[in-house]
Amino acid sequence: MLDMKGIARIYQTDLVRTHALRDLTLTVNEGDFTAVVGPSGSGKTTFLNIAGLLEDFDEGSYLLDGENVAGLNDRQRSKLRNEKIGFIFQGFNLIPDLNVFDNVDVPLRYRGFPAAERKRRIEEQLERFGLTGRIRHFPSQLSGGQQQRVAIARALAGDPRFLLADEPTGNLDSASASGVLDLLEGLHTSGTTIIMVTHDPALAARAPSSIHLQDGRVVGNDEAAA
Repeated sequence: MLDMKGIARIYQTDLVRTHALRDLTLTVNEGDFTAVVGPSGSGKTTFLNIAGLLEDFDEGSYLLDGENVAGLNDRQRSKLRNEKIGFIFQGFNLIPDLNVFDNVDVPLRYRGFPAAERKRRIEEQLERFGLTGRIRHFPSQLSGGQQQRVAIARALAGDPRFLLADEPTGNLDSASASGVLDLLEGLHTSGTTIIMVTHDPALAARAPSSIHLQDGRVVGNDEAAA
């Protein structure tokens, strides 16, 4: 479970005090597929950074899988993030000088898995997403849809509890975007907990539930009809 209560994030400069998030309270339960929706500047990116332990918050409480993250140091947050969270980014964030196998291998190496276990996990995920034939290709040799599938494989290779997707179809054509959403829906059906940030209402409509942000606050929640 991801449980936030009264989260505030304030950016302060010499002249301007900006409230990126204000008293944000939300819960995402295990097995949920939730879209976080809102216009530019609504706080979506700040929320995702805090949820993914990439950024701290100024007020409130945040429990990730039952653990209070507020008192963790950088090393502890990094360890928890790597063990519990998988990320899918709009820009794919693949390393251009590494082939598909090695890109998926990076977070597994960080966690210290032995070579044989890493190989098993990588090959399992690449087969799952139809990428076995691209295992020695570099990102520049792949289409946008293939790159995003590699990014999803990388995110899932470590068996994360939560999958955070930041505009996962933003750089894709409509056919590739639909394919990525099909993959996410399949992952949700198999039990993966997914939080997807998007500004696109049509994309959000494919998630069973959605949370609407505006000016750093939750202004609405929708549940898909049964």
